Amino acid sequence: MPDVHNYTVGFVCALTTEAVALRSFFDEQHEPPVIPSLHGSSQDNNVYTTGKMESHNVVVASLPQGKYGISPATSVIGDMVRSFPNLRCCLMVGIGGGAPSKNHDIRLGDIVVSAPVGRTGGVLQYDHGKAIQHQPFKITQHLNEPPSFLLSAVGKLAQDYELEGHQLQDMVGGVLTKYKRLARKYRRPAATTDRLYVPNFVHPGPSGCSALFVDDASTIVQRAARNEDVDDPAVHYGIIATGSSLMKVATVRDKLAEEEDVLCFEMEAAGLMNRFPCLVIRGICNYSDSHRNDDRHGYAAIMAAAYAKEILRVLPPSKVAAVEKISKMLRI
Repeated sequence: MPDVHNYTVGFVCALTTEAVALRSFFDEQHEPPVIPSLHGSSQDNNVYTTGKMESHNVVVASLPQGKYGISPATSVIGDMVRSFPNLRCCLMVGIGGGAPSKNHDIRLGDIVVSAPVGRTGGVLQYDHGKAIQHQPFKITQHLNEPPSFLLSAVGKLAQDYELEGHQLQDMVGGVLTKYKRLARKYRRPAATTDRLYVPNFVHPGPSGCSALFVDDASTIVQRAARNEDVDDPAVHYGIIATGSSLMKVATVRDKLAEEEDVLCFEMEAAGLMNRFPCLVIRGICNYSDSHRNDDRHGYAAIMAAAYAKEILRVLPPSKVAAVEKISKMLRI
């Protein structure tokens, strides 16, 4: 029976789709370890999946079904750290909404990795700030940057990818060959379904975009095909915006992309980052506007999971073991 003390890397996911994507990249599946009783604290409500990814023993926890946002994420990570006291680092891996701009050619299926930019540590809580009469809303919550050893791994991969390109698509292909039942949901959708609409065009009606395509060229942003020397999907490094609700307003998306250099939006990262530093990895499944469907959730999730596995590939276990335990950092 595995021992909870053997696990040093934690993953937190919001959706079942994200957890399945991560598990598909396990090199070993472990039997669930016995969770010790939490003396003097509340019961652990998480259900864990454990295994080995590259040379690291990892544990995956998901938010409760139907629960999203900062508060559930905070509860999940608190219980995980108490039950697995030797965890040294945590990665939040899953899907997010992209914020394409003139400076960042972000497309569906791309990956965004949290990294410091200027005064922002990599994650920005965009709905936390102060309002002063006759002045614009001022964001005041700039969260901690990822740990240096994880940023070093990100930098190593960035060098490798610039030199030789990445093999993430091949990794996903291998997983879908191994787990054939995942192919329909997690394979790459047709390129024709990647449509970026102009900001002032709001999706008509309550149906999802998969049920109602709008082919008027005046409503679609025309984008050239990517050059052959650019990885597709691409990996972007920078600011991820987190908030208490889904970003669905393209004009607000563009404002934050311009003023804060935001690359994507999500809902859970502040639940981890306001307690301790972690790395956030998001596969882009939509453009943070009113034009949404779930058809790209699987592919975005599995691309993010593939990148997470790459992080662990270049991260020596000895470097992880040398880092302070999260439980000690939080005094749990």
